[in-house]
Amino acid sequence: MHIKSKIYKNTLYVLLCGELDEHSATHTRSTLDSVFSGGNFNQVIIDLSELEFMDSTGIGVLIGRYKKMKARHIPIFITNPSTHAEKIFKMTGLYDIMPKIV
Repeated sequence: MHIKSKIYKNTLYVLLCGELDEHSATHTRSTLDSVFSGGNFNQVIIDLSELEFMDSTGIGVLIGRYKKMKARHIPIFITNPSTHAEKIFKMTGLYDIMPKIV
C-alpha cells in the first residue's frame, strides 16, 4: 500500500494505491492518522482510483478514520472508486457516511 497526500485550498486529498487488507492495515492506519493530524484542512477527499483490493479489515481502517474526522467535524468524501471499491461501498452502505463525489 502506498499513500499520497496533499492539501490544496483547505482540502486534504489522499490517494490510496495498492491493496488495503490485513497485511497493509497497520501501515495504512498509522500513515492516515499521521496525515490527518497534520495541516489545516476542513474536508478530506479520498481517491480510490488506484485501490486494487480492499477487504473487511480495510473497511475497518476507513471507518476508524471517518470516526476520528467526524469528532473534529471534518467530512470525508470518496472519489474515483475502482470497480471493486464501488461494489464494497455500495454493499456496506459506506457511501452513507462517506459520500461519493465526482
